[in-house]
Amino acid sequence: MYDEIPEEVDVFDFNEFADHLLDQGVLASPSQLHGCLSGLLGAGASQEPEYALSALRESLNLDLYGELASRVMQLYSVTAAALQDDEYVFHPLLPDDDEEIALRTAALASWCEGFLAGFAYRVATLDTPAALQSGDVGEVLRDIAAMAQAEAGEYEDEEDAENSFSELVEYLRVAVMNVFMDFGAGVPERAESTRATRPLH
Repeated sequence: MYDEIPEEVDVFDFNEFADHLLDQGVLASPSQLHGCLSGLLGAGASQEPEYALSALRESLNLDLYGELASRVMQLYSVTAAALQDDEYVFHPLLPDDDEEIALRTAALASWCEGFLAGFAYRVATLDTPAALQSGDVGEVLRDIAAMAQAEAGEYEDEEDAENSFSELVEYLRVAVMNVFMDFGAGVPERAESTRATRPLH
């Protein structure tokens, strides 16, 4: 699936996506948008690029067109491929590390909000959505809901803040891959090395 994406197209450029959203007057952040796409895939949605546009319209009330619509479909395809990659290359779309920690933390919370919206939209179309509220998937969803409330905390130094943020991002990254493998992809067992260690209590 990666081969279908032109090399010159950087679909994971946060600032470029932000510019496209701004140009169309869309209030959603790139992180929220990518979170929603990831949530759809995590709940087993169709991986057809066109599906992403209709799902975003229904779940986040985003009516995208033109270059932005094209980039979103590319992002959806790349995200689907990343979730299925054996090298565990999936990463949430967040601002660069040189941005302020408060801005990155807000983006992380926005990503989680988007994920929950996308996941809920897809699950609403299933025959037995209640089954997802128990077991590992339900536990991860509760953690992601808690992370959607994340704010930059008070730390004695910048290193502590960066370490805490990195731990949350890594937990989220692995947890979302686990959700996809356990439910979205219909795989009954997952590799022990990819299990997330919960940082939230």
